[in-house]
Amino acid sequence: MNDIEILIDALVRFRDERDWEQFHNPKDLALAINVEAGELLEQFLWKQPAEAIRDRVKEELADILAYALLLAHQYNFDVKTILLEKIEANGKKYPVEKAKGNAKKYNEL
Repeated sequence: MNDIEILIDALVRFRDERDWEQFHNPKDLALAINVEAGELLEQFLWKQPAEAIRDRVKEELADILAYALLLAHQYNFDVKTILLEKIEANGKKYPVEKAKGNAKKYNEL
């Protein structure tokens, strides 16, 4: 079992012990990711990045990752595979020779 599978197994076990699977449908997991992302953004609101409280950032990021892993589990996605596929696709959209050093969107390169 790899690290990601261990994490998903722990999350599913935690969820199941509390009978929360009934609430963890794909729609609600996607909404939860968005809510937690908003809470992460709140840690930076009206502050310089260095002023964000590191422990709060860590907590909100963990929430986002947990819901993302549970959503991947719902669809039987292999997290490693889908991330590597996305990196490859982004590599085609953002070739180094055009994208290096700037933040333009792929259609503006």
